[in-house]
Amino acid sequence: QVQLVESGGGLVQPGGSLRLSCAASGISFRVYGLGWYRQAPGKQRELVASITSGGNTNYADSVKGRFTISRDNAKNTVYLQMNSLKPEDTAVYYCKASLGSVEYWGQGTQVTVSS
Repeated sequence: QVQLVESGGGLVQPGGSLRLSCAASGISFRVYGLGWYRQAPGKQRELVASITSGGNTNYADSVKGRFTISRDNAKNTVYLQMNSLKPEDTAVYYCKASLGSVEYWGQGTQVTVSS
């Protein structure tokens, strides 16, 4: 059974930092591409950052220079370090593992940026 479990969300003040984690099980983690997505109320889910099996990264323009995606294949975990958080970063954050047409999603973790 495949599971992706996100953690690390919460309430943070503007300018603060959070690190999200997504632990995977049931897949050959190292061959999967990984991504972090977010969905704010009333908005479509959007890609935040992605990392290939080879370690190449890609970021949405809105988070470039503030967020960093990384992966630890030994721990079957992908991370999203979020710095200089803004109220507009408030959303439910999801991780996704993909290999070709196969996709697995986590259940999401809430990030709220507010004073």
